[in-house]
Amino acid sequence: MSTALRLTALDAPTLVVRRSSLVLGSADGGEIRIPAPAFLIEHRDGLVLFDSGLAPEAVVDPRGEYGERAERLQLHFTADQQVDRQVLAAGYRLSDVTHVVLSHLHFDHAGCAHVFPSAQMVLGDGELAHARSGADKYTRSVDVSRVAAGTVVELVADGDLFGDGSVVALRTPGHTPGHLSVLVRLPDRVYVLTGDALHAREALASETPFPGDHDPAETIRSIRRIKAVADEHRADIWINHDPADWDRLRPSHLP
Repeated sequence: MSTALRLTALDAPTLVVRRSSLVLGSADGGEIRIPAPAFLIEHRDGLVLFDSGLAPEAVVDPRGEYGERAERLQLHFTADQQVDRQVLAAGYRLSDVTHVVLSHLHFDHAGCAHVFPSAQMVLGDGELAHARSGADKYTRSVDVSRVAAGTVVELVADGDLFGDGSVVALRTPGHTPGHLSVLVRLPDRVYVLTGDALHAREALASETPFPGDHDPAETIRSIRRIKAVADEHRADIWINHDPADWDRLRPSHLP
């Protein structure tokens, strides 16, 4: 199998949530500040974003973009943390991004997707329909029409983006019907980037869902699948919202 050239964990906005909201049944009622991440994956045949963080419009007008949630979540988001600005700062044009893989269409994962209209939007099957249904409160701050305005691919199975095993979108439903994680094979390491299939390291060991998951039983199956894929490929599991994982793993993936 081939490898991607580089994985960069972009500088992430942060928000504050209760610890008990991250793992079903948790008794810890304290607060924790978590990242809202996006990742840039460089491949010789293209440039991939995994998730796109918050909407750039929220830098100037967070309440206008996200309503009262912006204050309640104590959103910290600077202009330099916009995903589009970070792509430009890395020396690329926005049109160089060939794929935007969205783990799902919640506000903190799909906010900047519309800034890359020439990229292929990669979603899991059922994700668009779920977002358009209006049944999920976390998608109501996402303009789904903007995300879906370009070329959209909905995966009914795993998707090998370059056909060489280096960047593979993994079907991991549960948090939402079309949730995706990503396997990234680098020259020296392999990662599974979890999106929201997991929200905290403790949920990995206990195989415990998130309280707001669409289908908790599917989440458990997806957690087990992530562990099996990681074992098969000797991959590190990077739990994308976990600040300890962020602090531990991000420094080695900076430009």
